[in-house]
Amino acid sequence: MLKLFHAWGSCSLASLIALEEAGADYEMVVMSTRDGDQRRAEYLAINAKGRVPALVTERGVLTENPAILAWVAQSYREANLAPTDPWGFAQAQAFNSYLCATVHVAHAHKHRGYRWADDPTSFADMTRKVPETETACFRLIEDEMFKGPYVLGDAFSICDAYLFTLADWLEDDGVDPKQFAKVYDHRERVRARPAVRKVLARQAA
Repeated sequence: MLKLFHAWGSCSLASLIALEEAGADYEMVVMSTRDGDQRRAEYLAINAKGRVPALVTERGVLTENPAILAWVAQSYREANLAPTDPWGFAQAQAFNSYLCATVHVAHAHKHRGYRWADDPTSFADMTRKVPETETACFRLIEDEMFKGPYVLGDAFSICDAYLFTLADWLEDDGVDPKQFAKVYDHRERVRARPAVRKVLARQAA
């Protein structure tokens, strides 16, 4: 059975949603990043990066959302979670790579300034910049990258699980999501999906 190491409130929600949408048989191990579970020796033996998500498979451990999402889509093709043609799949990867490398990093400057600087005064400056940088990221998604009604067009895909996860952080990061009409509508549409509702109910339990 697959085993997903997940922390509520983190980006690993995207991989959790994908597994649920795929109908995969998996076990969820809930981590507390606030308590430092990701830095414990037991977890570092599984994922030396000390981050979530990590997905344990029969062939080994996968880390990083784009890789896990792609693996889920290709392993459960009947769920139709990604295009099967090379160009379409590359477009999905391009979108998810932007979320991982740019959008999530913009968000991380709010709480993780110590990754980029040592002076505490720098942390405050990074935090102040977050609404501006995230607004720029989501403006680009809204105006140039989003096809609609889902990210890649008519069908739900792994990109939608990932976008939903990051877009749900906007209010806490000081950004009004309603200024991005398509992204906001998408977020609520994804939230209403049965698999997503099931996942979020587990968080609330």
